[in-house]
Amino acid sequence: MADSGNFEEFMQSAASVALEAGKLIKDTCGSAKSVESKLSYADLVTETDKNVEKLVFDTLKQKYPSHRFIGEETVAEANYGKVSLSDEPTWIVDPVDGTTNFVHSFPYVSVSIGLTVNKIPVLGVVYFPMLDQMFRAIQGKGAFCNGTRLSVKCSPSLRDSLVCAELGSDRSVEKRECVFKNMEAIGWQCHGLRSLGSATGNICSVASGHANAYYEFGLHCWDICAASVILTEAGGFVCDTSGGPLDLLARRVIVACNENIAQELSKALVIQMDLPSD
Repeated sequence: MADSGNFEEFMQSAASVALEAGKLIKDTCGSAKSVESKLSYADLVTETDKNVEKLVFDTLKQKYPSHRFIGEETVAEANYGKVSLSDEPTWIVDPVDGTTNFVHSFPYVSVSIGLTVNKIPVLGVVYFPMLDQMFRAIQGKGAFCNGTRLSVKCSPSLRDSLVCAELGSDRSVEKRECVFKNMEAIGWQCHGLRSLGSATGNICSVASGHANAYYEFGLHCWDICAASVILTEAGGFVCDTSGGPLDLLARRVIVACNENIAQELSKALVIQMDLPSD
């Protein structure tokens, strides 16, 4: 079992391999030769996704052979899309968050490396190689971007907030109805909606004070594990879209600058979509 004394070492290991992965992402961004679809024509995977995940896993497994590993492209698929958390230290990795952005050279593309202990996210590294931005946080020690401490920017109400939202890759009728009806409802109650095409990009935008809230249905644990630590260590709040406690495997999330905005956003959603858990 990990103790707090190990977390700085874990952080150095995660940040180091994130930089290596970022170079691979940057070198192949916009020139992917193998682009495949998974669950829909908008749910993409490339050779870079697979190569980055292998790099991260191989590096961390060599250093921490007793730890568990969950990744979007390998472990999750091997278990038919189902994952489980344990109390043991578990690395949760999204090798390329924003694959569609990656294919189109839109710069909000990251490698996301999170660590859970006792099923709780305790460490996160999110690196955007095209932007050269390294976000990192350890539970209880603050959040930083390129060495500068992060702090959320609180708005007095949802009406005064900039909110991030996404279409997502699910093109089912049910998901389309959820997305567009919620966007219509929220859009008229806030300063504006923004979409970066990247869960980590949206969450880190809230952590940096550039946006005030973000919600999405259909995310996976690898989309939010690392970034959720960065957000909470920057003073933000994360919860389920219902306003209740976040379940990392439930695939529904609200992040916000504070609990009041999160609860106001939750109440403003007109559709709460139930999804199969990770």
